[in-house]
Amino acid sequence: MSGAIIYIKKDLNINHVQVEILVGILNLYSLLGSAAAGRTSDLIGRRRTMVVAAVIFLIGALLMGLATNYAFLMFGRFIAGIGVGYALVIAPVYTVEVSPESSRGFLTSFPEVFINGGILLGYVSNVAFSKLPTHLSWRFMLGIGAIPSVFLAISIITMPESPRWLVMKGRLHEARIVLNKTSESPEEAESRLRDIKEAAGIPEHCNGDVVQVPKHPKGDNVWKELFISPTQSIKHIVLTGIGIHFFQQASGIDSVVLYSPTIFERAGIKSDHDRLLATVAMGCVKTVFILVATFLLDRVGRRPLLLTSFGGMTISLILLSIGLTVIDRSNGQVTWAVALCVMMVSIYVALFSIGAGPIAWVYGSEVFPLKLRATGFSVGVAVNRVTSGVISMTFLSLEKAITIQGAFFLYAGIAGMAWVFFFTLMPETQGKTLEETVALFGTFFKWRSTARELKGKKMNNSDQIQMATRDVVSS
Repeated sequence: MSGAIIYIKKDLNINHVQVEILVGILNLYSLLGSAAAGRTSDLIGRRRTMVVAAVIFLIGALLMGLATNYAFLMFGRFIAGIGVGYALVIAPVYTVEVSPESSRGFLTSFPEVFINGGILLGYVSNVAFSKLPTHLSWRFMLGIGAIPSVFLAISIITMPESPRWLVMKGRLHEARIVLNKTSESPEEAESRLRDIKEAAGIPEHCNGDVVQVPKHPKGDNVWKELFISPTQSIKHIVLTGIGIHFFQQASGIDSVVLYSPTIFERAGIKSDHDRLLATVAMGCVKTVFILVATFLLDRVGRRPLLLTSFGGMTISLILLSIGLTVIDRSNGQVTWAVALCVMMVSIYVALFSIGAGPIAWVYGSEVFPLKLRATGFSVGVAVNRVTSGVISMTFLSLEKAITIQGAFFLYAGIAGMAWVFFFTLMPETQGKTLEETVALFGTFFKWRSTARELKGKKMNNSDQIQMATRDVVSS
């Protein structure tokens, strides 16, 4: 959309408010998909829900590509937005549930990796189609999105169902098969199965192929547990799990991604083609650094990457604002300030990609307990999309009200607040099972002492198992 909007404005003669609505409304439409995705995936399974998302994507892209006027285009955005909502919820939930503990961060960052790959392909296709007549260029830029959705639907055929969803339905034999395929050893597969059964409320002695899953008491409602009468642990989980989605978007990433040609124009790059090429370069940086993040998540941990990300984003946004201020107040072109702006945009998206981008999806999908995961993560995605929609639908108006440099100073302040929030409230989840992760929460600002206590208990249990094993061997 960042490139297509240049030609849509010319072809459909729309004003800046219509541009903001067209660009940002997708995120609000996606609320419908994210709200339905959790319940849908609990009913029909994670795999079938991904098929639903792929079909909706296909229809939305075709409608946008065939749009004849602004209203038709908005309808296409509405359909595509529902697909976005479905996909943003189900992809991380499925990945975190099928992944072994040792590589969960690496694999759960893949949705963000391929979102960035898609953004980069979007930038490249913008350049490729920019030479077409105006009335065709933007339609090809948007309509070509139908192709990946076909490949998505086909690829799902080869994917196993989530073992956690299978256990929730009492299908232990199928869950065991999937766990054996996705674990590093048979022992790990059995350990994962025991943890999932315990979380689902299935007694340990129930080992049949299909078992009866205990029904929750009447009134045992996930919404009630999440928001009406949550435990201290759930309050802490909701605060961090949803807070990370809010700050990911409130720090301004969608303004940079969607309005990058506008930013580069304000920085002194006037040619449409040159601005699109600059966005391709930015997309390459964003994609390369998200790949770097996938290899660091399970080695370095979530917290160090997230704190580095938001700290660096704060500094880069301040420097970008300074560069734009210098350009705005100078009579001629200030080469060093133009270079500073382009560099700071690239550094900002790089820092976003190594932390804030992937970790919001990894962390948000792994902290909720099994029974609350799909719904809790759906709420996180809803907050993510609303925030994204507000940011992208107000950027041009914000620019007119407080200048473009003022807008980025504002985003810098929010990114700084995010750093403080994560430093004080966010426990590290690296190397822990999904079930162990839940135990870290509940003490808010004192989570570090809770983590030390849990580590001590784990070491004591490990020592007792080793002693028992030696006694058995010696006897």
